[in-house]
Amino acid sequence: MKTSLVTDLSILLELAPVNEEANEEFYIYLKSQDDSHLDELVHRLNVEVSAQIDCTQCGNCCRSLIINIDPLETHTLSGYLDLPLQVFKEKYVEESQQGQLVVNTVPCHFLENNKCTIYEHRFLQCREFPHLHKTGFQKRLQGTLLHYGNCPIVFNVIEELKAELSFRPE
Repeated sequence: MKTSLVTDLSILLELAPVNEEANEEFYIYLKSQDDSHLDELVHRLNVEVSAQIDCTQCGNCCRSLIINIDPLETHTLSGYLDLPLQVFKEKYVEESQQGQLVVNTVPCHFLENNKCTIYEHRFLQCREFPHLHKTGFQKRLQGTLLHYGNCPIVFNVIEELKAELSFRPE
């Protein structure tokens, strides 16, 4: 693993379009790789990279993503915040056109100074982002690459994965 990771969001935003064509080639290349081996590599790299990145110095996911909510989470969080369920929903939740519950603002209501004010009770989608610890990386690859330019963990895992697989774009 390289010693210095890219964590500055302005640099990620600059590099994302520069690396777009190479990432498209990498996407095609990864589709030909063994699923389980790829999952092992990504899981290891995710652990290594995540240990070196303090998400509270970034918070970009909380400032830029729409957060899906499980209906049970509305009950749990409304209880934690000591709000009646209906008040909680009116204040923080809306239903998407597909019928999915989502946090009704971007950035998230619960982000303050790059820190989650409900961290111990945060939504499952927040707990699992950027989903690099899960199996089936290949199936989520396109969605993962969407976050390449706005999540330091995703950016660095992808770049480390390219290095480990000796990927060279044409």
